[in-house]
This record gives sequence, C-alpha cells and structure tokens, in this order.
Amino acid sequence: MVIGIIGENCTGKSTLANTLQHAVAAEIITGKDYLRLAKSASEAAALFKEKLQKAISGAHILYVISEREQLAFLPSQAIKVLVTADLSDIKERFRARMRGNLPAPVEQMLESNHGMFDGEAFHVRYHSGHDDLDEAVAGIIRLLAPAAE
Repeated sequence: MVIGIIGENCTGKSTLANTLQHAVAAEIITGKDYLRLAKSASEAAALFKEKLQKAISGAHILYVISEREQLAFLPSQAIKVLVTADLSDIKERFRARMRGNLPAPVEQMLESNHGMFDGEAFHVRYHSGHDDLDEAVAGIIRLLAPAAE
C-alpha cells in the first residue's frame, strides 16, 4: 500500500514516517528522491508512478510530500495523511534546523505556505504538538488492515 504523508516543512512528517516505518516495514521515499530512478526527470517520474501503482497491492511505501505538485504522484487508492503544526512551532523547528537563525525571507515563505494543503481530502489528520503520535500510527495501521485482506 502507498501512504502519502503530506505536510508543510517542519510539521513532523519525517517523525511520523519513521515511526510508521518500524510498525509496518515500509520503504520511505521523500520528496524528489524518485529522480534517482532515471537520468531524465520525465523518465524518473514515469517509473516512480509505476512503482507506486504496483505498491498499491504490494509492499508498503511511505511517500513524504511537502510540495503540492507531488500529490499528483499518489495513486487514487493511496492513503493520504495530513501532518500539520502550529505556525509558531513550524518556525521554531525551522529555526533550530538553521542553527538558531530564521531569515526574514524564510519566515515569509513559511507564512505564505502555511495551510497550503487545506481543501484536500485526507484519510488521517495528525497535528504534531497536539495529537498523540502513537494514536496517529494506530489509525493508519487500521486503514491498512482491509488492504491486507
């Protein structure tokens, strides 16, 4: 099964993906990692879509998405998980990534991207900093159960 773990920068997508990976023995693919599949971007995209489509009835793949255009890679049968966080938490996490410095242009980018996935349909919503990570993982695993039958 393919599980799209979707959210803005620094919302907790990787933490959720890593926790889920240990629970369901899944491969994690992040962002544009698929470009390594071929020399040209178009060929890599085609191969990646084929790989994800095959995974619907095969091994688990966790695709970590932080850009809207990457949603197009998800097969229609994929489980979509939205990971969100408060803007103040996102800024603080990004600041930590940048060794304590959050330049104004980066802060403005984070502010303009906040809520970028609003309006999309999701099977699971996980708000890091508020929701329990283990409960989110358990909810995703419950969605996988019918797919395994």
